[in-house]
Amino acid sequence: MNTNDTNQILTNLASPKIGTKIIEVTDDFFGEASRMLDDKEPIFIEDKYDEHGKWMDGWESKRRRDGGNDWAIIELGSPGIISEVDIDTSFFTGNFPPFASIEGLYSDQKPSKNSQWIEILSKTSLKGDSNNKFKIQSKTKVNFIKLQIFPDGGVARLRLFGEVKLNWDFYNNKNDLIELSSLRLGGSIVAYNNAHYGDVSALLSDGRGKTMGDGWETRRRREPGHDWIIIKLAAKGLIKKIEIDTAHFKGNYPDQASIQVSNFSENTDLGEIINDSQNWKYMLKKSKLQADNIHNYEVDDTSTEGVTHVRLNIYPDGGVSRLRIFGLRLSNE
Repeated sequence: MNTNDTNQILTNLASPKIGTKIIEVTDDFFGEASRMLDDKEPIFIEDKYDEHGKWMDGWESKRRRDGGNDWAIIELGSPGIISEVDIDTSFFTGNFPPFASIEGLYSDQKPSKNSQWIEILSKTSLKGDSNNKFKIQSKTKVNFIKLQIFPDGGVARLRLFGEVKLNWDFYNNKNDLIELSSLRLGGSIVAYNNAHYGDVSALLSDGRGKTMGDGWETRRRREPGHDWIIIKLAAKGLIKKIEIDTAHFKGNYPDQASIQVSNFSENTDLGEIINDSQNWKYMLKKSKLQADNIHNYEVDDTSTEGVTHVRLNIYPDGGVSRLRIFGLRLSNE
């Protein structure tokens, strides 16, 4: 196994895929603030204008003349701890903000600009037409974010990479089936051997895929073997149901698929998880798939230790829109 071809993925807590949205903004005259949360990479269209002027793919405020600064308050779809930030100013050259800061808080109430915000990223200089990436030291759980730009300008994309930290008190009934793989609940992709097309996080997203680009798709395999992806479940559980959805994948769906599972402690090294994954127990043996179809499998995990990680194997390659793992939660891990 070539571990150099593997990628660990942090969840983008700013993604609309988990329900994140803008709830307040000072000004977005030139570009709606919601655009900066788009999962797609920003684009530039040379001759596109609207009633406000040049169309830009991102949040852009008008030029300030009052000495103040612009800001946006964002409600995260799931609470989490942020470890990396990317303030992407792609295509904003003469109109990017020279500085930005990020604050956060955890609250059951909608906050205001004057709430007791906690500093996540201090006022920092930005470069135009660039990915401005920052490591975050704060380990505070937040569900609201305030992005400030100084004094005004445009941000193409805001990415807040980290880990979902769900309050499991909302899931008191241990007999309820939970979608343990759900991105919104804290499921995450930790490794894969190939993801040439699309956004791999779509695999664990809510709803059916909207297009063929809304899922995990590998390149055409020209050598022996098969492709795979490893998911860390939101919580340790006993698996009872598996759903593999090939929505929109017709001439490029995998011929077959299988599911392997294992249980690891929280501090297990990722390399160890990857290297051991070929030997995991099969929860679903190699099964034939169909194009553009939801495949449901009833399983019965009777083990006492439960499952923390799932490996989806596809044979030999292709695209899967959604993977859903349903089960009974065993712990808060």
